[in-house]
Amino acid sequence: MKRNRKLYIAIALICGLSMLSCNKFLDEMPDNRAKLDTEAKIDKLLVSAYPEVAYLMSAELSSDNVDDYGSTNPNSQRFMEELFHWKDVTDNQDEGPKDVWEACYKAIASANAALKAIEEMGNPASLNPQKGEALAVRAYNHFTLVNLFAQHYTKANAVTDLGVTYMTTAEGDLDPKYKRNTVQEVYDHIVADLDEAIPLIDDSSFGSTPKYHMNSRAANALRARVALYMQDWEKAVSFANAAIGTNPTSLLRNYERIAADAVGSRGFPNGAISYTKSEEKANLMVATAATQHGVIFGPYTYGSRYSHGAFLANNETAMAQGPYGKLGATGYVLRVSVYAGTNLDKVLFPRVSYMFEYTDPVAGIGYARGAYVPFTTEETMLVRAEALIHLKRYDDAAIDMKRWVDNTLVSPPASFTVASINTWADRIDYSSARVPTAKKKLDPKMIPFEIGTQENMLHALLFLRRVETLHMGLRWFDVKRYGIEVERRVLNSGGEVASVETDTKLIARDKRAALQIPAEVIAAGYTPNPR
Repeated sequence: MKRNRKLYIAIALICGLSMLSCNKFLDEMPDNRAKLDTEAKIDKLLVSAYPEVAYLMSAELSSDNVDDYGSTNPNSQRFMEELFHWKDVTDNQDEGPKDVWEACYKAIASANAALKAIEEMGNPASLNPQKGEALAVRAYNHFTLVNLFAQHYTKANAVTDLGVTYMTTAEGDLDPKYKRNTVQEVYDHIVADLDEAIPLIDDSSFGSTPKYHMNSRAANALRARVALYMQDWEKAVSFANAAIGTNPTSLLRNYERIAADAVGSRGFPNGAISYTKSEEKANLMVATAATQHGVIFGPYTYGSRYSHGAFLANNETAMAQGPYGKLGATGYVLRVSVYAGTNLDKVLFPRVSYMFEYTDPVAGIGYARGAYVPFTTEETMLVRAEALIHLKRYDDAAIDMKRWVDNTLVSPPASFTVASINTWADRIDYSSARVPTAKKKLDPKMIPFEIGTQENMLHALLFLRRVETLHMGLRWFDVKRYGIEVERRVLNSGGEVASVETDTKLIARDKRAALQIPAEVIAAGYTPNPR
């Protein structure tokens, strides 16, 4: 029961889907599709159950990982400005919230069509792997939607907060009026789908390309992340263990290879290609999407108005005074150096590859595409470390955090312990927009924690997560999870703070943190997010 689906086939099918009309909200899959009555047909359909547009851009531009380089920098689009200022997005550019919404629900429709076909075939055991994959990707797409378009899950508010519609059937009505599930209901469905899916997934059924599917490690990593977001700490640890093992040292990223690839005039794009290789053990799953991420978060002027530059990097992220020191001649050195532009204030990691697929080579037109990694060993290991901190198993958490430090730095500190983390956290002030640090205030009403060691450990953990997931969108969810306040800065030509937009500060459970539902969907009768 091998499913040898090559990447180029997946890309071709996804590109073909992108040309379909997206005018209908949650439309059923086309009625004229060939009858889904064989394993091969279901396999082919499941290729389209992965979103053709990634959430990375919408989430990253909403986070505190970017600053505004001012109106004299013309390199931006309106949707970037709207996301940066947490405005309702009216500019329907590729990769904006509207496209993410449509891509996820189209993928969900494919998953539901596959599940319906499997049911009509009598749910044979031979199709259990396909059923498991369909359930898992349905959960993944809904997880993306609820975290972008709703408030973050909190135990006090999830039962009343508006979530999204959890689609469990292939719709027959082309214009139904959908009801929004609560955040709690969406998460309950996600948990149910994943708990049913994980025992069914069989990596051998994916043939030679398991990394391009929701394989067993990836599904467990997703389940661990879901448990973490739900503050179910024991299950977050358990599913992380299932994904990467109790000691994942052998599954950590091979930075020596990536560093060797990231040299020469094409060092950054080659480094990104190396980072996203399916052969990399740390990559639990690899995805492709229509995206300009590799340009906007690459060494190019395009999109550079809203960037992760030297001011951010030196004070809050990659080169800041972290719990293991500060990057510099006498400090630590990352195994893969960040890109720092000479005439361009971008400080970047090569994490999303950039490709261009020509539809008309003569005219020079086509699609920007990229490969990215939704689930990694490192991020899953930090999921476990965070859960262990909340369980007050601080020494165990420090072991996972030290594994990250030892693998990420060229010359890691000899000692990285609970005591050294406490010393670091106690010595630095809380961050402000004008005087930023790596330690931002957390709101205990969002996720309860104790002042002292537990808070200090969380600051260190969130710093590691921020560096590990830089450019990948997950920082936005961390901001929402912990109620981190964000004030937007405008930098001058020298890269220093020119002004701070205090009147637009994002606060815990800010209504703007739930991206607005696309206007076309609201016009069709869907309940909008409150403003």
